[in-house]
Amino acid sequence: MFEALKNIDRKGYKAKFGGRGIFKFIGPGLLVTVGFIDPGNWASNLAAGANFGYSLLWMVTLSTLMLIVLQHNVAHLGIATGLCLSEAAAIYVKKRHARWLLSSAMLASVSTSLAEILGGAIAVNLLFDIPVRAGALLVTIFVFVMLFTNSYRVIEKWIIAFVSVIGLSFLYELSLVNIDWNAAVKGWVTPSFPSGSMVIIMSVLGAVVMPHNLFLHSEIIQSRQWNLEDDKIIKKQLRYEYLDTLISMVIGWAINSAMIILAAATFFQTKTPVTELEQANSLLAPLLGNHAAAVFAVALLFSGISSTITSGMAAGTIFAGMYKEPYDIQDNHSRLGVSISLLLALGIIFLISNPFNGLIISQMCLSIQLPFTIFLQVYLTSSEKVMGKYKNSPFSKILLYGLGAIVAVLNIALFVSMFH
Repeated sequence: MFEALKNIDRKGYKAKFGGRGIFKFIGPGLLVTVGFIDPGNWASNLAAGANFGYSLLWMVTLSTLMLIVLQHNVAHLGIATGLCLSEAAAIYVKKRHARWLLSSAMLASVSTSLAEILGGAIAVNLLFDIPVRAGALLVTIFVFVMLFTNSYRVIEKWIIAFVSVIGLSFLYELSLVNIDWNAAVKGWVTPSFPSGSMVIIMSVLGAVVMPHNLFLHSEIIQSRQWNLEDDKIIKKQLRYEYLDTLISMVIGWAINSAMIILAAATFFQTKTPVTELEQANSLLAPLLGNHAAAVFAVALLFSGISSTITSGMAAGTIFAGMYKEPYDIQDNHSRLGVSISLLLALGIIFLISNPFNGLIISQMCLSIQLPFTIFLQVYLTSSEKVMGKYKNSPFSKILLYGLGAIVAVLNIALFVSMFH
């Protein structure tokens, strides 16, 4: 059984929340961070830096703040109720509405997996000159092996290693360029809207909060639970979860910022626009050397693989939740959810004539579904029936619905922009 994702209710256990205890809680947030630095973000960040220099760094700051609030709130649901977002929807929302919402979330997970597999396939193509479709097949097989043969704790350690490689890769890349730190600091805190930048701004802000991550975080946070009946332990869990989320999102903020800074210090300085990941890789070689291009591709590969793993886990969580069950890779519902997401995504990559059109399709699907997931989450976490005394305060409720409205407007605007 997938013990790591089940509540451990040991009444005699006294949790220790000292300095070392903090590290026991770091992990779930990093799995969410993977979705924040997935291949879809790479293209937007590189385009932002290449076309507008440091001026759009503020959008990374704003999106990270929004993400912290929303992810903390959905993790709050998992800790206080012992249910993931999908399970809670199946239990507390009318059946026909829950099935519709969760089915649309499954379609969104397919769209997410499509983009993640494509990112890994592009990296395989850059490193080994293997065709994109063959690379997509290799990435999918590897992810299936990881998900079906490893426990959550092992996967979590792999993801932490992958995120570390991505972060170190960009540190190496940044060490090779001359950075205007004054301009970078100004860009982080000063909103600006250069001519022609709205599409990039909306794509990053609108896609940074991803439906599958909200479902995933509410499930995986339960791997850190002890004794749901002890209010003192629940309150401590909430504090440490917030710390885990905060640290993880700041890491995501740093890596996304590094992408923009790298592009600003290289492509923007040479007035070289970047529209595709392969182009960025080939352009880095003459500017920074072949090693930099290879490191870029390796980081992209780890990003694609790790984000595909978390996308598959999220799909398993959503599908199992439809049947009011927790995620358990040994259970048929969880296995079926993982398989539906990954295999449908792979099938689409093979069927469409231009695989990169799949990225556009996936963004449209996510744009349509995301507001429904956010408003579902806020509805559940604001309900006393669901959360008891841990329900959202009036201020939190207003803040969360406001963020949901902002994300909805941004995603609708992004969706509309794709047809102009």
